[in-house]
Amino acid sequence: MKITWLGHSAFRLETTKNTILIDPFLNGNPGAKGVDIKEATRGVDHIILTHGHGDHVGDTIALAKETGALVTGNADLVSWLASKGVARVDPTNTGGTVSYDGFTVTYVNALHSSAQLTEDGVSHSLGSANGVVLHFDADPTLYHMGDTDIFSDMALINELHNPQIGILPVGDRFTMGGAVAALAARRYFKFEQAIPCHYGSFPIIDQTPENFVAGMEGAETNVVVPTTNQQFTI
Repeated sequence: MKITWLGHSAFRLETTKNTILIDPFLNGNPGAKGVDIKEATRGVDHIILTHGHGDHVGDTIALAKETGALVTGNADLVSWLASKGVARVDPTNTGGTVSYDGFTVTYVNALHSSAQLTEDGVSHSLGSANGVVLHFDADPTLYHMGDTDIFSDMALINELHNPQIGILPVGDRFTMGGAVAALAARRYFKFEQAIPCHYGSFPIIDQTPENFVAGMEGAETNVVVPTTNQQFTI
């Protein structure tokens, strides 16, 4: 599996069968400086969304229209996207699993919110916030936590799915901070690889993952801290 961090919580995953974008916030993303958007979105066949905030939905509407990619997400969120002209959506919700050629996606809990502001300044809910667990036919299982705090039922997620790759938000303020994310990784999971995200993009959140890296010292997990637009293979 080839993984590219596109800044903030956006990732590109490439397998032998699929090219997947998770939370494709690219245009307007300060953490995506230097990203060639055409290259980052080349060949995409699936877009997977963790929740409805603008820094995660990002460019989904335009990309779905341009590429024809199938958009998977919480039922409320993808129904809203369909009303905006996204032709191919696949609704799910917490606890549900959807199957595709080459992989499955299970939506799990996250402690966060999910909404969009309309032009009148009113916040409209777009379903639950989630994490996503991707099981692949021929690649390691990956858990993108979305935006979340630590919660004890992470132990149950590990028991059910045993993910080998963890993508964890570490920026604090809107998610758990790095030290707490490290506690979550060490207490509840046996990740082979852990990748921090949701930092460095906006001044209001932590600018580096150093608290997470420090918290993971001595763990058996390999911590991967990619630079933006860096592709690495797992």
